[in-house]
Amino acid sequence: MKTPIVSLLLTLSCCLSPLVGEPAKFAKGIVDVGMVAEDLERTVKFYTEVVGLKEVKGFEASAEKATQFGLTDNQPAKVRVFVLGDSPDSARLKIMAFPKRPGAKPDQKFIHSTIGISYLTLRVADMDDALDRLKKAKVKTLGETPASLGGKMRITVFHDPDGNFVELIGPVKE
Repeated sequence: MKTPIVSLLLTLSCCLSPLVGEPAKFAKGIVDVGMVAEDLERTVKFYTEVVGLKEVKGFEASAEKATQFGLTDNQPAKVRVFVLGDSPDSARLKIMAFPKRPGAKPDQKFIHSTIGISYLTLRVADMDDALDRLKKAKVKTLGETPASLGGKMRITVFHDPDGNFVELIGPVKE
């Protein structure tokens, strides 16, 4: 004979088991990324002029709101927003800086050097065009990139001005 506690646990596990492992339902199938830069204008220039992102309307959070949300210790946030395309569902990169409270730079020698988000992967339509932009801006690519991913697909890896890894993946014309 089962004890009342064992019986209750078995009943609960049967009722809850359909919920375990169920994927969450999200409003969009994209992830927006927030990034803190050491020098906001330098990083904005890099992502617009070198990488080719398009700036859209950003937003501000007062020191009170940013603190209320648990994001800062009484620091206001002015967020500049960039998109990867013209679709309303384009992924967004949100860049901000905190000159009064600059953060510490993580070790970005390799992607495994620091725990946390280590790199951005951007899918480009034309790797040749992307490489021209990088060359013009004198951006040093890492490792032996661009490298083939098979067929016309290539990967190119480099650091942004704050040392964050950026991967570009896309086809070459050949």
